[in-house]
Amino acid sequence: MGDASMVGLLGRVTGTVGPGLVGEVIVQVRGGAEHFLAYPAAGGERIEPGTVVTVVEYLPPRTVYVSAVYGS
Repeated sequence: MGDASMVGLLGRVTGTVGPGLVGEVIVQVRGGAEHFLAYPAAGGERIEPGTVVTVVEYLPPRTVYVSAVYGS
């Protein structure tokens, strides 16, 4: 089970997140910014670099499922 404190945090995509891809996001957490491997929360969603996302699910230690904050 993931750490609930990560869920709802905002991040920014640094490597494209999408189907068949292992993307990357940077999230402001624990007083700094950390990189996480990222997958889309909605299976078919493609999220481009620079997009602001919210963490929907966290799988320790470094994996998150994200969704774009603003519609594309």
